[in-house]
Amino acid sequence: MKSWIAAARPRTLPLALASIILGSFLAFANQHFDWKIAVLAALTTIFLQILSNFANDYGDAVSGKDTELRVGPRRAVATGDITKEAMLRGIVLMSVLSLVCGIGLLSVAFYSVEPKIFWFFFVLGLLSIAAAIGYTNGKRPYGYAGFGDIAVLIFFGWVGVLGTYFLYTLSFSPLLLLPATSVGLFATGVLNINNIRDIETDTMTGKRSIPARLGLSLAIRYHWGLLIAGMACALIYSFFTDASALGYLYVLAFPLFFLNGRAVATHNRPVELNARLGQLALTTLLFVILFGLGQVV
Repeated sequence: MKSWIAAARPRTLPLALASIILGSFLAFANQHFDWKIAVLAALTTIFLQILSNFANDYGDAVSGKDTELRVGPRRAVATGDITKEAMLRGIVLMSVLSLVCGIGLLSVAFYSVEPKIFWFFFVLGLLSIAAAIGYTNGKRPYGYAGFGDIAVLIFFGWVGVLGTYFLYTLSFSPLLLLPATSVGLFATGVLNINNIRDIETDTMTGKRSIPARLGLSLAIRYHWGLLIAGMACALIYSFFTDASALGYLYVLAFPLFFLNGRAVATHNRPVELNARLGQLALTTLLFVILFGLGQVV
């Protein structure tokens, strides 16, 4: 059981839920909220994130990308804690749970609307499952080619925030792309720290992440760019929506983003970045809560 809990990587769940929380806050600020949608959206997201973690564990082990030189969290399949066959069953189980919860979510949100909307989101859900599995699996895993960053921006930012908002309100506002992009960029920053930490082993095993392509110096600049752009998107949104002083409450989280950037830029050993991963994930969650509170108070 400990091996399965470790493979699920529960520390990644707050970051996965950040977009759901922000989308819910934005909907609540517009007088739309439903606890059934909130719970089902959260469960679907949790199952998708665990699916992604299981699939990554399996894919990295099968492809040989996990080696004894890796300094990240212990991988279950590569170390023999969980067999390949058992992990495959875990992947199938999480896929089914994600699909069942997703269908329940769409049924609750769209029971009285045009069926085409239901099927559009159903296909979007299937794409989310495929993206979770395909990151490190298949003939051409997109994570090994450096496309993981754009996938995180899309699914942890735009799809997560805007999709959640639409489930409540059945509407869309172009301005919401700004806070959605903020969350997506911060989540991409978490992935970037992970890839900076593994830059040497990724280069050795042929994994072409963004840091492996750019080199350490440019990867650190890229990290700063993600953090600064994320903060800028939030500020631009507040400016264009004429936010009150409380609407800028999220600025209290900005010093933590700068501390994260500085720590990543000045680290001496890859293992030091493990703590920065969790710090940025929790800072993103804090940003989301403060941003959301600023919208509803």
